[in-house]
Amino acid sequence: MVSTVPSAQLRLDQVSVTASVGLHYLLKDISFEIKTGERVALVGPSGAGKTTLLRLLNRLSEPTQGAIYLEDRAYRQIPTIELRRQVTLVLQESKLLGMPVRDALAYPLKLQGMSAQAITERILTWVERLHIPNEWLGRTEVQLSAGQRQIVAIARALTLQPKILLLDEPTSALDAGRGANLITTLTELAEATQTTILMANHQLDLAKEFCTRTLYLQQGELIKDMPAQEIDWVQLRQTLIQAEAKEAQEWS
Repeated sequence: MVSTVPSAQLRLDQVSVTASVGLHYLLKDISFEIKTGERVALVGPSGAGKTTLLRLLNRLSEPTQGAIYLEDRAYRQIPTIELRRQVTLVLQESKLLGMPVRDALAYPLKLQGMSAQAITERILTWVERLHIPNEWLGRTEVQLSAGQRQIVAIARALTLQPKILLLDEPTSALDAGRGANLITTLTELAEATQTTILMANHQLDLAKEFCTRTLYLQQGELIKDMPAQEIDWVQLRQTLIQAEAKEAQEWS
C-alpha cells in the first residue's frame, strides 16, 4: 500500500521574492523541507531575508516564483484564514488591537467559536507557563513594555495551538530570565505536542539551546542547512560578525 503521509510538513521549492522596485532579490531560489516537530533556527545578518521568509510562510506576502506546500497542499490552494490557523506568525512588534491583554488573548478563540470556559482554561494555561502576571491582563498595549507585548503576543499565538509556529526575534526585548523561560517552554511544547517551530533569532546562545536544525541565510540566499549537533557555534558567531561588518561597510 502506498503511504499517504506527507514526506514533509512544510516544503519550499525554488522560492524567490524580488523587491517591488527593480530586480533586487529579497529571497533567491530557496528550497528546503521541514518535518513535523522540528525546531528550526533561522540565522543570518540583518537584511538576510529571515523576516521575509517568515512572512511568506504566513502568506503576508507571496513568492515571485516557486511554490510552498503544507503537507503536500500548495499554499495557494489553502484559504488564507485556514492556513493562518495552522501556520501562525508572531512578528517582532505585534499589536494587541487596542484591547486589554485579557481580551486580546481571548479574541482569536472567540472567532473560532470556543466556549467561555474553554477560552478561560486555554488562556490560563499559557498565562501560567509564560509567567504572565495577573496585573498585565487589564492593561492595553500602550501600558506594556516592548518585552511584555512580545510575551503576550506569543501567548496569544500559542492559545491557537497551531501546527507550525513562526517567531521573528521573539527574545529581542526580553530580559535573560524571560528569554530562557520562553526557550524552555517552546522546547517542551515541541517535544510534547510535535508542534513545529521556526524562529529567527540573533541570540545564538538561545538558538543553540532551542534548535534541532539551523538555516543560515545571507543576502536572500540559503547558505547552510545543518542539524544542530553538526554546527560549530563559535565559527557561526564569527561568520555572523563578519557578515554584519561587511554589510555595514557596503551601506557606508
